[in-house]
Amino acid sequence: MIKLNLVQIQKNLKEVNYLINKKDLIKHAEEKGADEKIMRVFKQLPLRDYQTATDVSEALNNLGS
Repeated sequence: MIKLNLVQIQKNLKEVNYLINKKDLIKHAEEKGADEKIMRVFKQLPLRDYQTATDVSEALNNLGS
């Protein structure tokens, strides 16, 4: 997995209204003031819809694989 501040990521994902696509997830993170490192990683996520924070976390974990 790519090394990230998991607390910061969870903070960003906590307030998301799911079902959300990658574009809207990135927009939400920008609006919440996510730092540049988190934004870079979110932009690497697969282009798809995410149903839960767990879906996003699993996709993040797979980035480093």
